Amino acid sequence: MMVHNIRVLLSSWKKDEDALAAVEAAMIFPIMLTMLLGVYDLGFGILANQKAIRASQVVADLITRENIVSDTDIAEAIEAGRLAFMPMDSTSYGVDVVSIRFDENADAEILWRETVNMPSLPDALTAVDALSDADEGVVMVSVHYVYEPLFAGFIVNDMNMNEVAFGRGRSSPIISHE
Repeated sequence: MMVHNIRVLLSSWKKDEDALAAVEAAMIFPIMLTMLLGVYDLGFGILANQKAIRASQVVADLITRENIVSDTDIAEAIEAGRLAFMPMDSTSYGVDVVSIRFDENADAEILWRETVNMPSLPDALTAVDALSDADEGVVMVSVHYVYEPLFAGFIVNDMNMNEVAFGRGRSSPIISHE
């Protein structure tokens, strides 16, 4: 008797268009929700990358304003780079600031370096080859940031971002450290 009632209910439900729409919506909803949350994470990933670019540029700009920088000047510039990530979480923010001088033969040498919360870039001198001019200098700032997706973390890994900015001294070709 009970099996017969269930069959009657299912057969009448199959004929009902509202039930069909409900089944289709139930099948599509998880896919649409996953896509929406993925777009949200992708958007914030792009925003985090733009903030990493901006942070590298801010640090390079602040360092190259003076001829000689102190430890305080460097720390303030690095902090300004961290603040460029606000309101995002900046705990994974890392920065490598390198002041490079080119001698009379345009050979590069590192004058000073400050690295915080990331490994030093091993190829700093080769990265500035195209910028080499005799008796000049350049400051290279590399920013590393790891964006952890809020919703799609179980599907995609963390997004590692590495951005590099270069700057030349405004009033002196070489930025020295006191």
